[in-house]
Amino acid sequence: MKRLPILLFFIFLQQIVAAQSYQKIHKNAILVDTHNDILMKVVDQGVVFDHDLSGKTHTDLNRWKKGGLDVQLFSVYCDGDTKNPFVYANRAMDSLDAVIARNPNKIAKVANYKELVQAVKQGKIAAMCGVEGGHMIDNNLSNLEALYNRGARYLTLTHNVAPNWATSAADEVTNPKLSHKGLTDFGKKVVQRMNELGMMVDVSHVGEQTFWDVIQLSKKPIIASHSSVYALMPHRRNLKDEQIKAIAKNGGVIQVNFYPGFLDPSFNEKENSFLKRHQSEMDALKKTGLADYYLLDAMYAKYPAETQALRPALSVLIDHIEYIIKLVGVDYVGLGSDFDGIHLTPKELDDVTTYPLITKSLVEKGYSKKDINKILGGNLLRVLKANEE
Repeated sequence: MKRLPILLFFIFLQQIVAAQSYQKIHKNAILVDTHNDILMKVVDQGVVFDHDLSGKTHTDLNRWKKGGLDVQLFSVYCDGDTKNPFVYANRAMDSLDAVIARNPNKIAKVANYKELVQAVKQGKIAAMCGVEGGHMIDNNLSNLEALYNRGARYLTLTHNVAPNWATSAADEVTNPKLSHKGLTDFGKKVVQRMNELGMMVDVSHVGEQTFWDVIQLSKKPIIASHSSVYALMPHRRNLKDEQIKAIAKNGGVIQVNFYPGFLDPSFNEKENSFLKRHQSEMDALKKTGLADYYLLDAMYAKYPAETQALRPALSVLIDHIEYIIKLVGVDYVGLGSDFDGIHLTPKELDDVTTYPLITKSLVEKGYSKKDINKILGGNLLRVLKANEE
């Protein structure tokens, strides 16, 4: 009878050791997130992310540090029908620069891998930008270079509404009247100029023909900054097996998105049921002029119990990471959360303080420290360096 308490003690001891192990691995890794949309909320809603925004956003400066984040590529985004999108992009970058100027001991804009490593050694968040949508260069290669000089280290070639020189996944799937598919001659010049600058080509959101045009053209490793696995969740925004294999052959990396709609096949049906239950309330909110994106935020915040039931388990996100690893290896996967660009996240991943739970899950799955370091940021840093060469 005495053996049971002793056994329980050793199990408890093992749990403590495991907890210390994942926390140490997480702390020592360079954690990179390639897609966070907090700048959109800064511009649209006037939030100030060097203040405490707990309960209001997924993100703020101090919570990033609690989550162990080291490198953030800030999404610079506006809708495809925004007037003067290049001006909007610069406005978003201005807002980031203002936060950095107020917090020089916490965050630093970095231009390259060497500066990034130096900032991380100093205990600062290393900040770069990713421009989400080729429409934001306004059909001008000089604008592309200007955004690069301001700190943009990737360009997502299309958003859902694409420029006239590249087709998006939304275009190619839903628009039967397209004049072309893939990259035009100007689109090819954009990719070539990005290679010359050392700016990573991002294929999240692009159509399949655009994707294959990029694979054929790019001389540098590419990224999918916030995409998941089509085989597990057949959404046009996700990558099919042949695309994943092509990115691996190219030496690039897939940064897995946290959005339940890209992870969980049961999510859309559950979300639609939720929206139907509250349709009249949503219609009333629309009449106030609240934009659709923020309307959903308001509805989910009002009904937390129902919202919780919509969210998939953290293990569903890990399934997407593991699928890529099993298909092409551990060198080609990372994290592109889409925090503050998505309404809901997997359970437990409530905000940016919860990144360590991903490390914990990977430790429990038996991944080595070396492999976890690659997943958390090492793979993206390899691609960044390769683009700089």
